[in-house]
Amino acid sequence: MMKLIKQIILVTISIISFSLEADNRVFDVDVIGKGAPVLLFPGFTCTGEVWDELVEEISKTNQCHIFTFAGFGNVPAVEKPWLSKIKQGLSLYIAENKLETATIIGHSLGGTLGMWLASEEGATYKKVIVVDALPSIGALMMPNFNSENIVYDNPYNQRIIDMDETNFEIMANQMASGMVLKKNKQQQIKDWIIMSDRETYVYGYTDLLKLDLRNTLAKVTVPVAILAATQPYGLDMVKKNYEDQYQHLKTYTINYAEASAHFVMFDQPEWLLKQIQKELE
Repeated sequence: MMKLIKQIILVTISIISFSLEADNRVFDVDVIGKGAPVLLFPGFTCTGEVWDELVEEISKTNQCHIFTFAGFGNVPAVEKPWLSKIKQGLSLYIAENKLETATIIGHSLGGTLGMWLASEEGATYKKVIVVDALPSIGALMMPNFNSENIVYDNPYNQRIIDMDETNFEIMANQMASGMVLKKNKQQQIKDWIIMSDRETYVYGYTDLLKLDLRNTLAKVTVPVAILAATQPYGLDMVKKNYEDQYQHLKTYTINYAEASAHFVMFDQPEWLLKQIQKELE
């Protein structure tokens, strides 16, 4: 973790959380700081280190629970279905640690997970802060989207499973270059993709494509704050996408990060910190 935090924190707790299957971790958690609890969920393939700069500041006033999910970083993979196991593990962790009134901050996949948890009956989270995440990325990417048509066994998935390391690295480099404007951050994103367990990368993403929470959002009573990137599609298109996908969410606020691609914490770290500190007040 961050050198500065190592110097100033009193307690750092590493917690291994497990799924309903014994000894089968679905994520690792670092707990840093004291104060009102905040759960930080990273995006797909990312480790909890994606939140380092943010945690350095908000851990001064909040207890931060920073997650890395199975199959990413150094956390061992779990058998599919991946996404439902992550969700179940999060619910268990929250209940065991009495975090039902915590604030959830989630980027991409992590934001979708936050909304999924908030849609559960009786959810009492203080707030969900969504960083560039949608309730259905499948619907964004596919015309005439139908979640029932999303299956593990398909030619695209098999091609990625069979891809050699050289070609997978080329693909990872292309993906990373489109997700952040700051070129000095592209290598980190690429490294996270390459480090990911290949089956988790393929089948876990299939789980995410299949998930459609658009109608489920009608059940959410927890306050939701959305922080959305505007690049590379531009503000007008981004606004339309978010309005369409969040139309069933009763109440939310949304702010747009100018000159930022998907990794807002890298492209606009000061803006993101300011927005999140305001939401945590």
